[in-house]
Amino acid sequence: MQISSSTIESWERFYRANFINSLTGFKSVSLIGTINQKGQTNLAIFSSVVHLGSDPALIGFINRPIKAAPHTLANIQATGVYTINHVNHSFLELAHQTSAKYPEEVSEFDEVGLTPEFIEATQAPFVKESKVKYALTLEEIIPIQLNNTFLVIGKLQHVKFEEDILSTDGFLQLDKVDSLCSNGIDAYYSTQLIDRYEYARPGARAQKMEK
Repeated sequence: MQISSSTIESWERFYRANFINSLTGFKSVSLIGTINQKGQTNLAIFSSVVHLGSDPALIGFINRPIKAAPHTLANIQATGVYTINHVNHSFLELAHQTSAKYPEEVSEFDEVGLTPEFIEATQAPFVKESKVKYALTLEEIIPIQLNNTFLVIGKLQHVKFEEDILSTDGFLQLDKVDSLCSNGIDAYYSTQLIDRYEYARPGARAQKMEK
């Protein structure tokens, strides 16, 4: 099957959105926790989190246009801090419900039944039910003029996770704690490690890492 861009542009809005959103494939799915200057917490589900660099440790995500998704970005701009929390099966339905457009004065934590968790290292709330979570400070917000979205870049400050997923070389085996991924805007998938491979070098065949 082959489809041209003109055909895609002619499709009904939601059909087109489903197609394009699922075309890019599986992505991590996370809850971003924020708080405003009045102490009001906010929680929203994102599937656009991306590693940008390890030294310094920078992580980015795409925020939708302000009109569609204002609260997460506004809170990050106001306080400069936020958390990213992996989603697992035990609270998947609750996590998905945070995508609803609640008014600013309503906390998604309260509305969907997830638990805010605070530690001294950051002002922003973690999701207590999450097994892998980390806090960031805002470094840069880059407007993307083509579609009025924003690339939000944060610097890693603090990490909480289950100790038994940490390998001797620093690798985190996330399937051990049931971290999920998503495709499109409403489909979620479990993960399973297939293999890890040695560092690839020209002229050599890929070698599996010893377990």
